[in-house]
Order: sequence, then C-alpha cells, then structure tokens
Amino acid sequence: MAGGRGSFPRLAAFLTAIVRQSTLATIAPGILVAATGVGAGDLITAAFTGHQLGVTVAWAVLAGAGLKFVLSEGLARWQLATGDTPLESVARHAGRGVLVVLLVYMLAWSFFVGAALMGACGVTAHAVLGGTDARTGKIVYGITTSVIGVALVRGGGYALFQRVMKACIGVMFAIVVLTGILVLVQDWPTIAAQLGTHRQPVLAGTGLAWTVALIGGVGGTVTILSYGYWIREEGRESLDALRACRTDLAIGYAMTALFGVAMVVIGSTIDIQGEGTGVILAVADQLEGRLGTPGRWAFLVGAWGTVACSLLGVWQSVPYLFADAWSQLRRTDDGRRAVDVASRPYRIALYALATIPALGLFRQFATMQRWYAIVGAVFMPALALALLLVGTRALRGRPGRHGPLALTGYVVVLVFFVLAAGFELRDRFVR
Repeated sequence: MAGGRGSFPRLAAFLTAIVRQSTLATIAPGILVAATGVGAGDLITAAFTGHQLGVTVAWAVLAGAGLKFVLSEGLARWQLATGDTPLESVARHAGRGVLVVLLVYMLAWSFFVGAALMGACGVTAHAVLGGTDARTGKIVYGITTSVIGVALVRGGGYALFQRVMKACIGVMFAIVVLTGILVLVQDWPTIAAQLGTHRQPVLAGTGLAWTVALIGGVGGTVTILSYGYWIREEGRESLDALRACRTDLAIGYAMTALFGVAMVVIGSTIDIQGEGTGVILAVADQLEGRLGTPGRWAFLVGAWGTVACSLLGVWQSVPYLFADAWSQLRRTDDGRRAVDVASRPYRIALYALATIPALGLFRQFATMQRWYAIVGAVFMPALALALLLVGTRALRGRPGRHGPLALTGYVVVLVFFVLAAGFELRDRFVR
C-alpha cells in the first residue's frame, strides 16, 4: 500500500507530461470528442460492468470505441467532401421535415442529459468540497457548475473552450488511468485469475445486457455530431484535412477506450454497492483502503473533472446543432450559412440547456440517467442509417464517397445499435 501511495505523484507527473499542451494542440477536435463523450454514465457503467463481469469484458470498451470511430470518420468525410454539415445535407437531400423531427428529439435529449450532467457535477463536487447536506449540495453545486459552463462558453469563445477542455482531460485522464494502473499493479494476481474464469457469461443472460450497455455507452451519442463544427472552427474545410481528422479521432477514441478499460479494471477488484452517482462515491471509498486517502481524493477529483468536462462540452456543442437546424429551417435560398455562436438561436439554446434541465436536480440521478439512456439509445441506429442513405446520396460521384469497407462498417453499427436499443427499451419497460 505504501508503494502505491508513493508511486501516485510520480505516475501523475508522467501522465500529465504525456498530455501536455503542445502535444494536444494538433489534435484538439478529437480530444474534445473524448472529453465530451465520457460522462458520469460511462464512469458508472464501466465500473459496474467490471464488477459484474470482471476484466474479461474489457474488449467491449475497445469494440464500442471502434464503432463510434467508424461513425465519426464517416461524418467527417461527408462534411469535408460536400462542404455541408450533416444537418445541411439532411435538409438538402432528405427534406427539412426531418430536421423538425430532429429538433423535437433533441429537446427531449437535452433535458435529460442536461439534468443528468448537472446532477453528476453536483454530487461529485459535494463529495470533494462538502459544506452542506448531500441533497442541497447536489442542487447548489450542479447549478453553479452550469453557470460556470455558460460563462466559459460565452466569455472566451471556442479558443478558451478548447484550452479549458484540454486541461480538464489532462487531469481526468492522468488521475483515472493512473488509478487503474495502480489497482492493476497491486491486484495483479486477482485480475490475472479473472482472465481464466468468468463471474458470469458476458454474452448470455444479464451479462449480455451489461456487455451491450458497455459497448453502446462508450464515446457519447448526439455529441458525435459536434465534431463537424469543431473541425470548422479549426479551419478544416476540404478532403485534404481528412488524414488529420482520422488521426485526432483515432487518438480521441483511443483515450476514451483507455479511460473505459481503467474503470473496468477498477470495478473488477472492488465490491460496488448503490446506484447512480452513489457508485462513484462507493468506488472512491473502497479505493481509500487500497491507495490511501490521497488515492480516494484524487479519484474523486478525476471523476468531478470528467463530468464537468462533459457538461462543458455539451453546453458548447449542442447549441451548434439547434442553431444549425434552425438556420436550415428558415433558409430561403441555397447558400450555405456558417453557424454563428453569437447568433440568437445559439444563445437561446445555450441558456435553455443550462437552466431548464435544473428541474431534474430535484429527482434522483438514477431516474434522469435512465431516461437519458432510453432517449439516447435510438440515436445511434438513426445516425448509422443517415450515413447509409443520406450520406451515400450526398456523396454520390464525389471524391471521398463511402467505399465497401465503410458501408459494411455502417451496417455493422446499425445492426448492433438496433439490438442495443432493443435491450435498453426491454430492460426499462418490460422487466
């Protein structure tokens, strides 16, 4: 145990050096995808799945990151080849009525994800800062984090947002992955024994449901669409930038996968009780016995940074989607319009996202997370279908069009997420 405590500062410094500012500067959009896509739900799902199934399920994290990479690369190539964002292409090739459906869907998604993120930020901040009872702390700290997020988005634009997100992911990546490494080193015999046995089958019964949840939960849902706006902010406007996009997406999803595997390793070695964000607090309490008090507090800070980072990413990126969709619905000519972060639709969407979901703070986090999972479950198959149908039509005859390998990947993603959505809806409404 003493060795674990002594190793913590040295390993933290090493991992922080890996993610230093100069390295992240060239892969910013991919880093933003990773930082935004990993939230409280991913922390909880990965840890609890590791507890239920052991480290043998770690492959599911890699599979999930790979599926999200396929979708994100396809969306980036679609935008770079046509010059349109996916929403602009949908308006051109599928009709603006589809955007109306998307707007209605996003209103529901934004409420539940906003409430879940504020609740997670409130709970983790209260665990670190204290100062009041847990229920009041969740509400006060959750709203405070939301206000700070709005100030950062409005005050410094994309440049400040990018710098803050890179710093946050440096902290959360270093701490959470470091914790996983230390647990792996200390409990290697236990973890090695899991490789030859199964606590329960990962592809049958409840094990299958947890495996599917882990694959589907890696890397975000609606926020995948935000990557296109971030690469526009970086000045990537043609297929010449496709290699850079593939590189930073690969790095971003590799970081996401490493983060998820670390949580699976942590969860596989401890007895997790509770639900919702209580799982994060339970993990921190049990880590204290293995890594000492510094390890417990470091993990809580890392978890807090993770959910706060996700909240900031959602606050900055989701208003892009509302503003873009609104622009397409009101457009009377065929000219392209860039999304203006100073526009009224963007500002209204940001302020609404940062305030209305606060009503969900008066409900249990697990309830908000449950409805967020249900609403999010239907988005991924819809996105894969859009790539297959609308994307193929928009790219027909153009350089960068979908090849056989990409089309096969979209079909695989579509089939998987249709099944995943079926499992999610069955578990929520049938059982």
